[in-house]
Amino acid sequence: MKKYFLSIFTLILPFITFAQETAEKGIDERFNEAFKPISDAWGSIVFYPVQFTEDVGMPIVIIMLLLAGLLFTILFKVVNIRLFPVSINIVRGKYDDIDHHEVEPKSMVNVVDGDIVDTIAIEGKDGEVSHFQALTAALSGTVGLGNIAGVAIAISLGGPGATFWMILAGLLGMSSKFVECTLGVKYRDIGEDGTVFGGPMYYLKKGLADVGKGGLGKVLAVIFAIMCIGGSFGGGNMFQANQAAQQFNTMIGANSTAAGVIFGIVMAIIVAIVIIGGIKRIGSITEKVVPFMVGIYFIAAIVILVANFNLIGSAFGQIFDGAFNAKGITGGVLGVLIIGFQRAAFSNEAGVGSAAIAHSAVKTKYPASEGLVALLEPFIDTVVVCTMTALVIIITNGDGSIMEYGVKAPDGVLATSKAFASVIPWFPYVLTLAVVLFALSTMLSWSYYGLQSWMFLFGRSKASDYSYKILFCLFIIIGSAVSLGAVTDFSDAMIFAMAVPNIIGCFILFPKVREELSKYLKAIKPGSN
Repeated sequence: MKKYFLSIFTLILPFITFAQETAEKGIDERFNEAFKPISDAWGSIVFYPVQFTEDVGMPIVIIMLLLAGLLFTILFKVVNIRLFPVSINIVRGKYDDIDHHEVEPKSMVNVVDGDIVDTIAIEGKDGEVSHFQALTAALSGTVGLGNIAGVAIAISLGGPGATFWMILAGLLGMSSKFVECTLGVKYRDIGEDGTVFGGPMYYLKKGLADVGKGGLGKVLAVIFAIMCIGGSFGGGNMFQANQAAQQFNTMIGANSTAAGVIFGIVMAIIVAIVIIGGIKRIGSITEKVVPFMVGIYFIAAIVILVANFNLIGSAFGQIFDGAFNAKGITGGVLGVLIIGFQRAAFSNEAGVGSAAIAHSAVKTKYPASEGLVALLEPFIDTVVVCTMTALVIIITNGDGSIMEYGVKAPDGVLATSKAFASVIPWFPYVLTLAVVLFALSTMLSWSYYGLQSWMFLFGRSKASDYSYKILFCLFIIIGSAVSLGAVTDFSDAMIFAMAVPNIIGCFILFPKVREELSKYLKAIKPGSN
C-alpha cells in the first residue's frame, strides 16, 4: 500500500507545480479559450435540439430519455408505482433468504480463436455489496449539486411550475433505472476472486449478442465506455472538485493561489484511500456518507418548512398553477415543461446507464431484485430531495429578492444558500459541508464507473487498475486548482452521450427484463405475474 501512495505522490508533484503556475499566470483562461471551440462543437452534437417554437427547443438526447421512461412505465405496467412497496422491502432485507439462498454456480465461457474472452455469470454467483450499499453507491453519483444548484436554476428559468415537471420526469425515470440496472446484474461478469465487472458496456455487448445483434452490441459498448471514461474525469471529478474547492475556500476566506492545490491534494488522498479498496470500500463509505449528507440537508429543509408551515400550501399552489399557466416565461407552459424535464434528467441520470455499473456489484441471484431497488434512486433524488429544495426556494422567495423568474440565476448554489440562510443564518456553513460531501461521494462513484469502462477497454490487470486510479486522483488536483468551464461542458456532453447507446440497448433487451421480473415475483410471491 505504501508503495502505491509513494507512486501517486511522485506523479502528483509535477501537476502541483503546473497547477500553481496555472493559477498565477492565468493559463487556465487561455486553455479554456483554446478548448472552447471543441467543447461547443461536441455539445452542439450531443445536445442538438428539436425546436418546438422559435424560442423553445429540447435536446434530442433529453427527448430520448423521457420517451424511454414513458415507454418502460407503460410496458412494465407502472412498475415504478405498482412495485414500490416491494422495492422498500428488498432494501429492508425482507427477501434476503430467497434472494441469496445458495445454488450451484454456473458460468458460460466465450472462446474466440482458442482464447477465453469473457465469462458470463449465471444465477448463483454472489456479488460484492448489499442492496443498500449498491443503492447508496449509485445515489452518491446522482444526489449532489444538481439537487442544490439545479433546482434553483430550474425555478429561476421556469418559475415554480418547473418543479411539477421535474417530479413527473423523476417518476418516469424510475422505470428506466429499473430496466438498465436489471440488465446490469443479468449480464455482469464475476472474476475468480469475486470482483464484479458490469454495466451497459457488458449488457450491450453480451445482451445484444444474445438476441443476434452482436456486431451492433460491440460498437455500442465501446462508444459507451469511451464516453463514460471522459465523463468520469470531467463531470464526475474535475467539476465536483472545483465546486467543492470554491465553496470551501470562499467560506474560510482562503485567498492564496495555492489554496485550490492544497484542497485538491487533501481530497485526492481521501479519494485514493477509498478507491484503492474497490467497490467494497466505496460501498461501505457511501452507505454512511450518503444517508448522513442527505440527512443534514433534509433536516435543514424540514426546519424551514416547519417554520413556514402556513406557506407550504401556497407553495404547492404556485407549483401546480405555474406548471399549466406559465405567464412571463419564455415558451409558456411548453417552456416550463422542457426546463423541468431537462433539470430532472441532469439530476437523476435515469437512462444514462451510469447507475447500472454500481448496481451490477450487488449480492443477488435475481437480477430484477436489484432493478427494483434501483428505481428508488430517481424517487429519492428528484421527487424527494429536489422537491424539498424547490419548496424552500419558493417559500423564501415570495418577494423575489433572490431570483427573478424567467432570468437565469447567476449562481444556483448561491441562490439556494441564500434561501436557506434567510431562515437559518448559519446554513451556508452546513451547505459547505454538504457540497464537500456531495462532491466526495460523487467522485467515489464516478471513479468506479470510469474504472469499469477503462478495464473493459484496456483489460483487467493491476497495471490497468492503478493507472486509471492514479490518473483520476491527479485530475482531482487539477480540477481544484484551475477553472475549466469548457472542459466541464465537454464532459457533461460525454455523460449524456452515454445515454444514446444505453437507451438503444435497453429498448432491444426489455423482453429479457420482463422475463427476470416475472421470475423474481414468482420467487417472492408464488402465483404473481
